[in-house]
Amino acid sequence: MGQQLYSLCQVETKKLLWVMGMLFGVIIVFQYFELPYGSALFSLFSAGKVSGVRNSGFPNGNSPSKSNTIGNITFLNGSNSTNAHAIHERSDNIGKSEGMDRNQKNDFLSDRNGSLNNSLGLDGNNNANKDPSSENLVELNGNSTVANVNNWGNGPAPEEAKEPNQSFYQKNDTTDGNFPVGKVGKGTNASTLGHIGDADTGFASPSPALPPGPPVTSTVVDTNIRTPVVDSNTFLLEKNGTTTSEINKNSGLLQGGPTPSDDNSSANRVPMVNKGLETTSAVISISEMNDLLLLNHASSQSITPPQSSAVDRELLHAKSLIENAPIIKNDPNLYAPLYRNVSMFKRSYELMEKTLKVYIYREGEKPIFHKPPLKGIYASEGWFMKLLEANKKIITKNPRKAHLFYLPFSSRMLETTLYVPDSHNRQNLIQHLKNYLDMISVKYPFWNRTGGADHFLVACHDWAPAETREYMAKCIRALCNADVKEGFVLGKDVSLPETLVLSPQNLLRNLGGKRPSQRSILAFFAGNMHGYLRPILLKHWENKDPDMKIFSQMPKAKGNKNYIQHMKSSKYCICAKGYEVNSPRVVEAIFYECVPVFISDNFVPPFFEVLNWESFAVFVLEKDIPNLKSILLSIPEKRYLELQMRVKKVQQHFLWHAKPVKYDIFHMILHSIWYNRLYQISS
Repeated sequence: MGQQLYSLCQVETKKLLWVMGMLFGVIIVFQYFELPYGSALFSLFSAGKVSGVRNSGFPNGNSPSKSNTIGNITFLNGSNSTNAHAIHERSDNIGKSEGMDRNQKNDFLSDRNGSLNNSLGLDGNNNANKDPSSENLVELNGNSTVANVNNWGNGPAPEEAKEPNQSFYQKNDTTDGNFPVGKVGKGTNASTLGHIGDADTGFASPSPALPPGPPVTSTVVDTNIRTPVVDSNTFLLEKNGTTTSEINKNSGLLQGGPTPSDDNSSANRVPMVNKGLETTSAVISISEMNDLLLLNHASSQSITPPQSSAVDRELLHAKSLIENAPIIKNDPNLYAPLYRNVSMFKRSYELMEKTLKVYIYREGEKPIFHKPPLKGIYASEGWFMKLLEANKKIITKNPRKAHLFYLPFSSRMLETTLYVPDSHNRQNLIQHLKNYLDMISVKYPFWNRTGGADHFLVACHDWAPAETREYMAKCIRALCNADVKEGFVLGKDVSLPETLVLSPQNLLRNLGGKRPSQRSILAFFAGNMHGYLRPILLKHWENKDPDMKIFSQMPKAKGNKNYIQHMKSSKYCICAKGYEVNSPRVVEAIFYECVPVFISDNFVPPFFEVLNWESFAVFVLEKDIPNLKSILLSIPEKRYLELQMRVKKVQQHFLWHAKPVKYDIFHMILHSIWYNRLYQISS
């Protein structure tokens, strides 16, 4: 009996051990696939690690051989106080996750504090053949602005990512460092170009638990990484099944998820930035804007859809054809010096005519939607909407064939309909646009597919940049108020010409002006005393010189004839900023064949991505107003005649027609939107 019991126990013990072994194996396999570090043992002993960051540096185990473009680096230097606040907030978390005592944390802060406010630099020791364990650290300033993210899922935010004003150290395992770095202006920052991860993976999560590196004098950036930059009001979250950007808890354009009010649906609201733009520089010159444009066009900024569609491939093919355009010589309709590259412009315009399809959302109630103004200084947005909606060749009723999606609202009608006078509060206007986006995000899949990057708006009201900055940051925004220091993104946004339409029935009334030899006035300006600049202009030049006709308001005349005759009789027409950088005088000057003189720092001229403005206009810094006459007189007569002749040739691009004609202002606005979209989509 005892022997039988002993044999039975042995059998049962073997079965029990076998069952336990199988159970342990199942647990190991389950942990390998479900826990964040790809290893059961690492997952079981993962103190101090950040959820969602794989050991390889590529989220979700993706190979670096499959790459797609992720955000772009822009470092915007902030105040010392804000940086200090960010350092102390991060030091608490670092100390907790790494087990540091107070003295260790203080040592860490003293090591890193010296480099937080430095400009972006390149480590000369960066080596593509480094051992993977030798990781580069990218420092993100807490006062910078979020660049780009890829598609994100939904889920709760990790606790370590919910604090604003933080400096992050991102872990970069790289294999190649051969991407070029662009330089912007004098003393401005560079932007690195690179790729990492699959189309739907995003980027490796920031790792605040990484140990401190040695003190450095400039931020070290691996040239194989495009790193998003974090605004002090924005939270950078992990990719591991969660959203990656929140500005406030109740933001929420849908990237995915069941409802428009989903708090985790704000990935599309990541603001775009000008790569290389420093906040420390008060004025961005035209030459620096040129550099920024080239840099931004060289860097894809939009969300890449998980799967390329037929329309995406058409855009990429068009972009390739434009970049390899045949050389154009002596085109009778296009005077080459007016353009950055006349051959590329002509090829791009032809491809737009042949290829482009636009879908206009039918949703939206009048008068804010589908009923724009056609008269006055906001008429640009109105005439564009009217002519586009009537264009059967460009418009498609099948949204799946569309290359671009138009958001048909009027910024002017939004203001007149919803703004409460003297309230100084525009939040209800912004909320109205957000509600519209939430509605189309639920009803259609197209916004979520690209985060709104293939959507565009056309808005001429001064408030439009602020009204669209939060929820429409990924869109292509055609704006009259094109201030490069106030959120206008060169290479993505379009500078919309502000046109004063006095007679919708006769759009070309009084076109043209006197011959150069009959223009007796050196310089002319008249306008209301809006903003800070115009009073300064009048202080120096009103009634001070007979050659300088500088006035506030002129005596009223029927049809504004007095004002018009002064423009027709002047060599140079002063385009001085008002409350904002834009002015209808730019188009007026060209309309009356007067050479425009810009006095508006940081204003991006219309169609900047196509036109070479320095070939037919004059730019004077605001600080040089006291020297305005001497600057104009220093221009040789031969040069003035050349400028004036070119103004007449560029005029065709700034004229409205009841029925659009080739190369007119309607087609130029549409072309700039099309052209910038081509450079926002990545292959």
